[in-house]
Amino acid sequence: MTKYIAFLKRAFSGEEVDYTKITIRSAVLLLAVPMMLEMAMESVFALVDLYFVGHLKESGYAIQTVGLTESVLSVMYSIAIGMSMAATALVARRIGEKNPEQASRSAAQVLLVSFIITFILSLFGVIYAEEILILMGSKPEAAAYGKDFTRIMMGSSVIIMLLFLINGIFRGAGNAAIAMKSLWIANIANIILCPILIKGLGPIPAMGLTGAALATTIGRSIGVIYQLYHLLVADTQIRIALPYFTPDFKQIKGIVKIATPGIFQFVIASCSWIFLAQLVATTGGENASAGYQTALRLMMFFILPAWGLSNAASTLVGQNMGANEMLRAEQAVMKTVKYNVIFMLGVSLLFFLLGDFLVGFFTQETEIKMVAKNALHIMSVGFIFYGIGMVLINAFNGAGDTWTPTWVNFFGFWLFQIPMAYFLSKHFGMGPKGVFISIPAAETLITIVAFILFKKGRWKAVKV
Repeated sequence: MTKYIAFLKRAFSGEEVDYTKITIRSAVLLLAVPMMLEMAMESVFALVDLYFVGHLKESGYAIQTVGLTESVLSVMYSIAIGMSMAATALVARRIGEKNPEQASRSAAQVLLVSFIITFILSLFGVIYAEEILILMGSKPEAAAYGKDFTRIMMGSSVIIMLLFLINGIFRGAGNAAIAMKSLWIANIANIILCPILIKGLGPIPAMGLTGAALATTIGRSIGVIYQLYHLLVADTQIRIALPYFTPDFKQIKGIVKIATPGIFQFVIASCSWIFLAQLVATTGGENASAGYQTALRLMMFFILPAWGLSNAASTLVGQNMGANEMLRAEQAVMKTVKYNVIFMLGVSLLFFLLGDFLVGFFTQETEIKMVAKNALHIMSVGFIFYGIGMVLINAFNGAGDTWTPTWVNFFGFWLFQIPMAYFLSKHFGMGPKGVFISIPAAETLITIVAFILFKKGRWKAVKV
């Protein structure tokens, strides 16, 4: 027991480790433990909001607004994740080459480009919040009710981008503990502020759904302040000086080369999820939409830690390629696959055995609960394949080969999942159930294709 406690302390300490030298098992676990907790905390944001707004008077409108806004924000997340992929790949490769100063310069340039792009896009979200909700399938009265929530969330997308991106920088450097702690701090603030701003306390008026948006934004902002301290002030391996932000167009070109397909990769997936959400709303109505969004939030709560575990593969591939240890990079990926399969098998069993209980924690509406439970049972069929697929996708991205998973996502989501969901739900009259079935089917196909391409090994030749 003492040995395990000492290992956890080491994982959480943020000490600098040469991941190209220690055993592969230790390298995977030292990175995976804080990365899993980091991603678990990211999913807590949505679940905390869902819990509190699910108990508002107009919970159907509120849950739908939270879910649809998250679906739209997923496009912003895609940009942040795509840019963080570039940051992780570049930083990890430079750290593997034992060049921390160049890693810091690369990180600064990624931050500069990302901030400009996200700021421009967030303005559109603020201006057209109500129209966006209606476009997503919300009724006019529901859109009018939730527009302030959407406006605040879209307006704070710069904060969301910074939270994702800076954590990507620290993950690339192998300092997953700082990334984890930033989200713990952000979530503690959100959990404290949510009931206060939603229900009111003393002189603070009850703000309902708008209060949930403010709590999340303030919480994330506190997390970003913590990140910036460690990035700009504290004595860490990655430390950015202000002159590093001077535009280096040669380096920016390299960043864009890696990040662009990475952004498309997740935009493709996000747009597919947006289409599915709209399809559920139009074929099943408001309660089906709320049930589906509840199931998605629960699914993401458990899948995001698996994504965190798979992020270990990204860092290890990048750093080992920088150290010219190609065989070790491949072995690290397969070891991570093993751990993720075990984790996702446990999640599948949990959803089958306790799905009704988990859904009931967020809503007591009978019809919403039935849809959510049905969605959980169907989607969890493919969880083991999700676990394998996300490790392989992160391995490609860590190598800087962001085009391969982009094409895999394009064919898997747009040419397979969307047509399948459309025909099952509309032409075969299955409604939302047809959408649910298309999700594990597409993820299974994507995983099989990704595994074949990974074994071909073309990612080993990528230069960044």
